[in-house]
Amino acid sequence: MKASNIRVLLIEDDPMVQEINKQFVEEVDGFTVIGTSSNGKEGIDFIKTEKPDLALIDIFMPNQDGITTIKQIRLEGLETDVIAITAASDIETVRQVLQLGAIDYIMKPFKFDRIKQALTNYLNYYCKLQEKESITQQELDRLLFQPKKLENKQLPKGLNALTLEKIINHLQEQNQAISAEEVAEGIGIARVTARRYLEYMEQSGTVKIHIEYGGIGRPINRYLIIT
Repeated sequence: MKASNIRVLLIEDDPMVQEINKQFVEEVDGFTVIGTSSNGKEGIDFIKTEKPDLALIDIFMPNQDGITTIKQIRLEGLETDVIAITAASDIETVRQVLQLGAIDYIMKPFKFDRIKQALTNYLNYYCKLQEKESITQQELDRLLFQPKKLENKQLPKGLNALTLEKIINHLQEQNQAISAEEVAEGIGIARVTARRYLEYMEQSGTVKIHIEYGGIGRPINRYLIIT
C-alpha cells in the first residue's frame, strides 16, 4: 500500500466534540485534519475551495443539516467522501445517509477504536483505488466487506495477534484460495504453524476451506478469506 495523507474536513457544530474528533482522527496514521466547519453551508464552501479527500459530517446542525449537506455534495459532483458521525439512530436517517453514499455511519457516543476502524478501512479503500485503473471482484469485495476482526483475547494458547494479522493480510492479497504451505512461504513461518492458525481461522469463521482433489497423495486444503 502506498503511503498516503488523507486530508480530512470536520463538519460539527459542537466545538468540544469537534476538538475530540480532531484528536481522534490525527491519532490514526495517514490522516490530517485540514479544516473544521460548524455547519453544512460552511462545510460546502470549504469543500469547494480546499477539496478534502474525506469529510466527517454530523447530522443535526444549525443553518444546514448533515443530510442536506451530503445531498449537495452529491448533486454538485464534489469528490469528497463522507463518513457520518451523529447521535441519530433512527432507521430513516441511517437509510438516507447510506443511500447518499456515505462510506460509514458512526453513532455518538463512540470510542476511539470505532473511528480508527472506519478510517483504517477508508485508507485501505482509498489507496487501493489510487493504485489501480481496474479492480477484480474479489478485491472489491475485500474493500467493501471487511473480514471479521479476531481479538487477541480470543486466541488459543500459542497463537499471537501479530502473526494472525500477517496471515489475514496475506490471504486478503490473494485472488484465489491458497494452501497452508503457500501461506507459510508467503509470510516466512513454518508450515505446521501456518496450519494451526488456518485451522483456528476456519473454526472462527474467518476463512473457508476448498478441498483440492486429483493426482497422487492426500487432498490439499486451500483457504480463502471470508468477506
